Amino acid sequence: MLRILGSRDRIAGRLQRRDLLRAGGLGLLGAGLGAGSFGAPLAQAAESTKKSSGKAKSLIILYLYGAPSQLETYDPKPDAPREIRGQFDSIETAIPGLRFCEHLPKLAKVIDRAAVIRSMSHPYNIHSAAYTLTGVPHVDVPMELNPYDGRHWPYIGSVLDYLAEQDGRGMTDGVPRSIGMPFQFGDRSPTKRAGPYGGFLGTKYDPIWTDFEGDATRKVNRWRGKADTSVPDPYFGIKPAGKLSVSNAARLPREITLDRLDGRRSLLEQFESKRRDLEGTASVQAHERFADMALGLMTSGGIHTALDLSKEKSELREAYGMTLFGQATLAARRLVEAGSQIVTVFWDEVGTTNSAWDTHFDHYTRLGDELLPGLDAALSTLLTDLEQRGLLDTTMVACISEHGRTPKMDNVRGGGRGHWSKAYGGILAGGGIRGGQVLGRTDEFAATVAERPVSPKDVLATMYHALGIDTETTMIRDRLGRPLPLVSDGHVIRELM
Repeated sequence: MLRILGSRDRIAGRLQRRDLLRAGGLGLLGAGLGAGSFGAPLAQAAESTKKSSGKAKSLIILYLYGAPSQLETYDPKPDAPREIRGQFDSIETAIPGLRFCEHLPKLAKVIDRAAVIRSMSHPYNIHSAAYTLTGVPHVDVPMELNPYDGRHWPYIGSVLDYLAEQDGRGMTDGVPRSIGMPFQFGDRSPTKRAGPYGGFLGTKYDPIWTDFEGDATRKVNRWRGKADTSVPDPYFGIKPAGKLSVSNAARLPREITLDRLDGRRSLLEQFESKRRDLEGTASVQAHERFADMALGLMTSGGIHTALDLSKEKSELREAYGMTLFGQATLAARRLVEAGSQIVTVFWDEVGTTNSAWDTHFDHYTRLGDELLPGLDAALSTLLTDLEQRGLLDTTMVACISEHGRTPKMDNVRGGGRGHWSKAYGGILAGGGIRGGQVLGRTDEFAATVAERPVSPKDVLATMYHALGIDTETTMIRDRLGRPLPLVSDGHVIRELM
């Protein structure tokens, strides 16, 4: 017979699902598992985790959700007609022959630390972060809008977490291996999006999310074709007092003392002996893993110290940009220093769709006043900061998105560019990437790839390779037990290594 501490309830024999939910909720301190958790078979052990020759110990992904224009970032076409080249001029960079948009002056000066890809391309012209961040071979709109669609493959951070667990490696000094920032992807948008989740590995391999508490310095108008919506957008600017913290799933509620926490842990330990017949279910294992993770985060100061940006000099904070993206990027550097293997910083939608980098309207105003300056400060400072600390050689940085934007401007308010996955760009640096390179070329309108097409899957395979994981030999099993590659049809970009 199992006695539940602090209650007259007693459980004998086989556990019922409602009892498991009650106890699991205690262990998680109320954290939810997400849709699709119960009844999902677990992935089997990885097959052949052969190491590659990668030298990166950690990975920072800067994800520009909504997709920046290739013409107003890394691939301007100053000789194209005005309806193609747009209103902005281009400037020289530290790489001879490479020109950037005039609103990226800081990045232009330090881009020789990185490699620029100008020939990314794929067939899915939708906002699918899942296609970019996971090995899934195909996507569609229903998958894009449902993080728990059963067809999703696991996010790269989820795979790294899973492989480490198979090797018996846990957190480093209370700092999770995989962290998403500055808040759960899509959490402040009216539309939920897929991408950085456990996929067929299950929700227990979702990243640990931070949250942001603070005030935006100004409101901005978001136009969606009918009327303006005034939105306080922290990506435009935040007050220095704003804080990043561990999300609610891993916080200790005010009414829970450490003594009560120990009691709840004792309850979970009692359930251990009664759950043998349920050991293979995803729900039980997810409860157990999240309970262990939550307890570790609550009782360790590692992640809380890393997220405390007040320990940084004000000059450095300002160099990263006093925006949510800039401060989260600085926190990402602190997290990899503290032991995280992968930190993904999302420039996400806030308040409305068609925000972040999805510039269907007010294209030039948003790029010139908000988006490009924020990216310029954060990415340029991250590269130099890592270099000065001796961390760039062992920290890979990837600034990526899901697609580009149409070569020809749309005649809408403030100008606009639509979705365009046939040609766009990205930046890779550190962790074995040779700086000062430009890979690929587009035509005179940045409309099609003219030389060396690169798939998002190639970038993903290169990330794994840099971290020492051989994607050609490492397999994981899906819900049906089928062995699958980490990345479908992705190949390491050997020219950049």
